[in-house]
Amino acid sequence: MLEGLQLSRSRVLPIDLLISPFVRFANITAASGIVLMLSTLAALVWANSPWEQSYHALWNKEISVGIGHLVLSETRRQWIDDGLMSIFFFLVGLEIKREVLIGELSSLRQAAFPLIAAIGGTVIPAIIYFLITKGSDAEKGWGVPMATDIAFALGVLAMLGNRVPLSLKVFVTALAIVDDILAVLVIAAFYGHELQILSLAIGLVGISVAIAINLLGVRQPVIYAIVGFVVWTAVLKSGVHATIAGVLVAFTIPARTYMDRDSFIRRCRWVLEAFEKAPENSLEAHAAVHTLEAKCKLIEPPLHRIEHYLQPWVNFLIMPLFAFANAGVRIVGNVSSAITHPVSVGVALGLFVGKPLGICVFAWLSAKTGLATPPAELSWRSILGASWLCGIGFTMSLFMATQAFGEGALLDMAKIGTLGASLLAGVVGSLLLVKRSLPALPDCPAETASA
Repeated sequence: MLEGLQLSRSRVLPIDLLISPFVRFANITAASGIVLMLSTLAALVWANSPWEQSYHALWNKEISVGIGHLVLSETRRQWIDDGLMSIFFFLVGLEIKREVLIGELSSLRQAAFPLIAAIGGTVIPAIIYFLITKGSDAEKGWGVPMATDIAFALGVLAMLGNRVPLSLKVFVTALAIVDDILAVLVIAAFYGHELQILSLAIGLVGISVAIAINLLGVRQPVIYAIVGFVVWTAVLKSGVHATIAGVLVAFTIPARTYMDRDSFIRRCRWVLEAFEKAPENSLEAHAAVHTLEAKCKLIEPPLHRIEHYLQPWVNFLIMPLFAFANAGVRIVGNVSSAITHPVSVGVALGLFVGKPLGICVFAWLSAKTGLATPPAELSWRSILGASWLCGIGFTMSLFMATQAFGEGALLDMAKIGTLGASLLAGVVGSLLLVKRSLPALPDCPAETASA
């Protein structure tokens, strides 16, 4: 055993030593939130510097892609919002499907508590915003304070470490996924443009093709990527927001394995025996390795494989790039206007007040009426702290704001309200979860011993 350990150490490649710090960083749950925060700060510094115009010029430059008459022309920011964010929503769709099939949303009783809490956390912020902006052009932005940024919320929970029970992280994850489902429905229903029936029909045909090849047993991700690109292009031209294509295609990705567990174990044992008997670096040994690799691909559902592959790209490239392209807003000189502007006030109050209020009230009512049962190990004060963390809107709120307002002063006010409320919600939520001496809420279940 000692010889094997020494051999494995002696075979560590120089490149492994060079990239190991980055691998460890990528494996930290909070890392994506840190990268997102740095991208946001960079955008804000640039947009509030003397070189503000160069920031906007960079993202407003138009780029055309295509051949012949099939050409798409969009600004760089639009390519990110319509293109790269479709991959983000594709990953969201995969997470939703996984949670519905085998996760926290797989049974109604299990999902009821975060589901009802999430409904309260979307309805109350929207109502608060609507009441503040009612009768003005700004009222169409009621969807902006509805969403939770799951990367930031879970990142804060991860940084709090063992002060936060695992069940609370599960609750926030399930709540944020329901939040994403509601946000997708709002985008599809209210933030589209005039429908182009032919393009929409092509997109629906593409979805039907993806469902059909799933039923036929096709498991190669590249096939679904080709179909997905066709669907995305059609939906982009249809008037429905292109990111919806990502969610719809995600629902067609196979979640079942091509090979059953017993067959996998039996065949792999046979291959490993062949590998053990084969001479080192022989043709037979390499053939056994490739066969084993093929068997591993067959046993892993495409949904899990694609989700695992996309997560680092979405968390460390797409979302930070989106933040860098969209979070840049001129704050210097606009603070006094933002304090009284109905859009910034509506967004800020919706996220900072409406989110925790809606989540806690609906969660408490669901438990009081018997519609749902909160996890026994969770205290109501921990739910209160987590609900304030869900007031971190950021990515989804900024995305909804761009769909609601386009470019202009209203978008700037929505961004300022989102950034301010998200910062405050993160600080208050963290303090509530860290502080151990808070009194329990009235009429709440018994606190756990660790609370």
